[in-house]
Amino acid sequence: MSALWISFWSIVVSILALDLFIFNKHAHKIGLRESVIWSIFCITAALAFNVAIYFVLGGKAASTYLTAFLVEKSLSVDNLFVFLLIFRFFQVDEKYQHRVLFWGVLGAIVMRFLIILSGTALIEKFHWVLYFFGALLVYMGVKLAFTDEDEKEDPSKNIAVKLVKKVFPISSTYHKDHFFIRQNGLLLATPLLLVLVTIEFSDLVFAVDSIPAVFGISQDFFIVLTSNIFAILGLRALFFVLLGIVDKFRYLQPALSFILSFIGVKMLIAPWYVIDDKISLSVVVGALILAGVASAINPKQEQEE
Repeated sequence: MSALWISFWSIVVSILALDLFIFNKHAHKIGLRESVIWSIFCITAALAFNVAIYFVLGGKAASTYLTAFLVEKSLSVDNLFVFLLIFRFFQVDEKYQHRVLFWGVLGAIVMRFLIILSGTALIEKFHWVLYFFGALLVYMGVKLAFTDEDEKEDPSKNIAVKLVKKVFPISSTYHKDHFFIRQNGLLLATPLLLVLVTIEFSDLVFAVDSIPAVFGISQDFFIVLTSNIFAILGLRALFFVLLGIVDKFRYLQPALSFILSFIGVKMLIAPWYVIDDKISLSVVVGALILAGVASAINPKQEQEE
């Protein structure tokens, strides 16, 4: 087991180091080819780790990990809409978006580690919390089903941005890819820091859906954490891959609504009936495939967009 932990953190640190210090050392606009290659690399790393889990912990653990990874990955795709809205609202130059997402994901890794650690300890002490998570997921699934996809909120009005503005004076313009600048001896935050804080805040809100969903699949700290981290690790590359096509995925929201509700019901009925992990995996994969096929057959019309 310790070998898996060492392998996991080695892969995570290596991917982050390659991303920041080798491939994206200098700010530039991320092209489709580059983002596709990097996205495939991150997904391959996650699946390779799944193979390692199979040989060390067995088929059941590997199946559970894969289900958790797919759920987290599919839910993270929905979060890309929020990222896109934030970048458009703050008018962030495309060549600086990757830097914001990199540090955003790094912050998300730390934040999720703490949330999952706390959640695991809470479930071990108070098992009834699982039923609360289950009810929350059903509620979020139903709410998502009846939420207008075009509803937009002003990203500048969230609590985190207001707090930053109270702590730091903000410069009036962007200064390349800097989050802070010193002007006349005064430390100023740039608008890019507001973007980063907004990204982090949106991920915190997003974690309210995704982390309970993964706890609905497994309460094992190792499975929950590794599947979560691997899913968001390639989120930056996936953002640039889906930037031009994510709006075409018409039936993603209904699929995510169904997945959240299904996992919530699974948690609530667990004392009486336990749904096998292979069935859960089949349901999640089936819902995503059905949503993709339906979106391809009946895409959004231009007037709808």
